[in-house]
Amino acid sequence: MHAHLVSIGNSKGIRIPSVLLRQYNMQDEVEICPGKGEIIIRPITRTPREGWDSAFAAMHLNGDDALLIDDALDLETWEWK
Repeated sequence: MHAHLVSIGNSKGIRIPSVLLRQYNMQDEVEICPGKGEIIIRPITRTPREGWDSAFAAMHLNGDDALLIDDALDLETWEWK
């Protein structure tokens, strides 16, 4: 498949046909990987917060999950109006 480069400011872009966008489930972002003599465009398939479970578990094992500030409210120093 051939595509024409389109000027976008000082850069160039390509238009990806809608059939390919649907086939590869490309939404708003893609990953662009330079290869040897080629450019690879991949859909981003990660979900929000992917990997957070394992990252938090590792933080807990390392003791890195302690609170940085005391989250208790000191209501005695507040002025109520």
